[in-house]
Amino acid sequence: MGQVSEEFSGVIKLDVRDSVPDWSPYELKRAPEGAPNVLVILYDDTGMASWSPYGGRISMPTLDRLAANGLTYTQWHTTALCSPTRSTFLTGRNHNANGMGSIMETTNGFPGYAGRIPEECATVGQVLQQNGYSTFWVGKNHNVPEEDVSSGGSKSQWPLAMGFDRFYGFLGGETNNWYPDLVEDNRFVEPPYTPDEGYHLSKDLADQAIRMIRDQNSSNPSKPWYTWFCPGANHAPHHAPQEYIEKYRGAFDDGYDAYRTWVLDRMVERGVLPSGTALTPFNPMPEDQANPADYVKPWDSLSDDERRLFSHMAEVFAGFSEYTDAQVGRIVDYLEETGQLENTLIFYCADNGASGEGSPDGSVNENKFFNGYPDDLAENLAKIDVLGSPETYNHYPTGWAAAFSTPFQMFKRYSQFSGGTCDPMIVHWPAGIRAKGEIRHQYHHSTDIVATVLDVVGIEMPAEFRGVTQRPLDGVSMKYSFDAEPDGPTEKTVQYYSMLGTRGIWKDGWKASAIHAPLTGHGHFDDDRWELYHVDVDRSESKDLAAEHPEKLQELIAVWSEEAERNHVLPLDDRAALEIVTIERPQAEPPRTRYVYYPDTAAVPESVAVNVRGRSFKIIADVVLDEGAQGVLFAHGSRFGGHALFLKDDRLHYVSNFLGIPPEQMFASEPLAAGPHTLGMEFIRESAGEHGESIGTCTLYVDDQVVAEGPMRAQVGKFTLCGDGLCVGYDSADAVSGQYTNPFPFTGGKLLGVGIDVSEEQYLDLELEAAAVLARE
Repeated sequence: MGQVSEEFSGVIKLDVRDSVPDWSPYELKRAPEGAPNVLVILYDDTGMASWSPYGGRISMPTLDRLAANGLTYTQWHTTALCSPTRSTFLTGRNHNANGMGSIMETTNGFPGYAGRIPEECATVGQVLQQNGYSTFWVGKNHNVPEEDVSSGGSKSQWPLAMGFDRFYGFLGGETNNWYPDLVEDNRFVEPPYTPDEGYHLSKDLADQAIRMIRDQNSSNPSKPWYTWFCPGANHAPHHAPQEYIEKYRGAFDDGYDAYRTWVLDRMVERGVLPSGTALTPFNPMPEDQANPADYVKPWDSLSDDERRLFSHMAEVFAGFSEYTDAQVGRIVDYLEETGQLENTLIFYCADNGASGEGSPDGSVNENKFFNGYPDDLAENLAKIDVLGSPETYNHYPTGWAAAFSTPFQMFKRYSQFSGGTCDPMIVHWPAGIRAKGEIRHQYHHSTDIVATVLDVVGIEMPAEFRGVTQRPLDGVSMKYSFDAEPDGPTEKTVQYYSMLGTRGIWKDGWKASAIHAPLTGHGHFDDDRWELYHVDVDRSESKDLAAEHPEKLQELIAVWSEEAERNHVLPLDDRAALEIVTIERPQAEPPRTRYVYYPDTAAVPESVAVNVRGRSFKIIADVVLDEGAQGVLFAHGSRFGGHALFLKDDRLHYVSNFLGIPPEQMFASEPLAAGPHTLGMEFIRESAGEHGESIGTCTLYVDDQVVAEGPMRAQVGKFTLCGDGLCVGYDSADAVSGQYTNPFPFTGGKLLGVGIDVSEEQYLDLELEAAAVLARE
């Protein structure tokens, strides 16, 4: 007879009729009686001065409604960047302890930056799942290692393995809101309908969240749920329906300098900031250490065209934010209609300060920032009337990032300043919070959310989970503050900051900040000058007290070093974006120089697809053509950066779309005859351009004959951060070329496969092998 659990207290005899069952060892845990549902709404890239509850100009009706019946926190902080902050929401531990010292695209192989949450940091999903909760994750992830973002990759860090029953959203750092790259549970899926049919990601995500909650209630109405709702807003690209953009026509014409003064007065008037709070200057970094991409142009130095463009970029951003708030409102309305709102604990917040990734001039294609390529005012102006539409991948200029992070210095990525870390946080829970419409000034951090949820639910983070001793939570519960005095003492005592070479430390109302810009490659961290702020009385961190209190400064620097040691913060890394994004990282597949892809398979994410950027390459498609054959043979990327090989009008075409800058670089053949063919192209990289782009010659082949040839430039950075993957036989999501409309599937013959080679071998040698590799029938 098999071994019986020691917990079994029944009676086992030879005959079941003489035996007594005991179900207790096998019963699933139930949540504590009366445990609330939990809804965490986590926006991206939003400074505290953006939204209406804080005095901002962006109307957020749903958030206003929750704030009026809940609590508005004014000193709630994050890590200054998305993947790290999101990891703290998952585990309640500091971001470096989670191995998430930076975003997933910049992992570097050191313990605090490896990009994999260790087993000693169990997630809130895992703990709640084992304590009677249903767990749902909807929207952005950005905590899966790049090499795992593929159909065949490891799923060990995907949401379902991290304690979530269901997932619907995107795994990368951003996505096209009109043509998102979506995952449902553990598989890639296409959007359910198109922008022409009214599709927008924010609406789709709200639909999915409501469906998950409704389905759960239909089968298990007594079981509470935890839902993490992470829209693409307000991260670039800033996409919104035109009617929401129009609501803000002219709202930002006074410019970002004037906005800062205007909104600071409103924040003081509302009690968000104390009277006398000083406004910090634009561009506070020393000129010899500043990152030029983060410079803010004074509004009065702009041309009329620049002002018109920059104002409209802010209008589009505002429309995007409010439209997404309206979709959140549909979730809140559903909870109210079904009697669930009263006992649902809602956190409505953002993951870091406003984003400065739009550069001083703004952008119609944010991918330029990640390729180290400057924006062009004329190109941006040409797109002014279609900003926010599928035709742009837009981002406002740095001036608005600073304005929406008023009154603080700088913005996202700057972890030493509150412009990067101090974010909006509204808490709403009618059944558990007596105070209504009040403000809370207690200092807190994103590490505190897990501790708060577990405290409210009435369970503890286990000392051991699945046989692994757990790291204690770094966060403290905010529950004490729910019914505290607005200015009552905080139970938080210390919080370190570190991001992309920036660093700071807050302790007992004082803060030390190292003056160092991110992504500059400046290094020399021992030479950093530290500033000291008494933030209990100087909320905007405007007055450096280092000279007056040198002993306090040294005390805090020593605490930072202790926290850095405890949390695996070193080594600091401030390398430039293009360098850090493109470093070699371990892959599940061994490196090779030849890749073969077959039709009718899911798009291959860029993180695991063949990398042709910054090098010579060849593409070879083996086909049998019928008369009138057409469609995509190969495509990778989107209109904002990518390349495609396709048949149209009986001709072979290759288009290289360099960062979406018109005109498309196109090479085409004469009309092709029906029958078997080897079709392809070769790019020989000959030099680097002014901004590091590849300069070389493209040759188009039909069988072994050159049919077109000419100069070409190609990207060295990612085609898109939204993950518009490599496709064979069709073009998914947003089309690479304006010469066709997606998916433009290959029809009228047989596509056997496509090979891509990044070796030094000649194209014609490979052409001879193609028939053997992709055996024709």
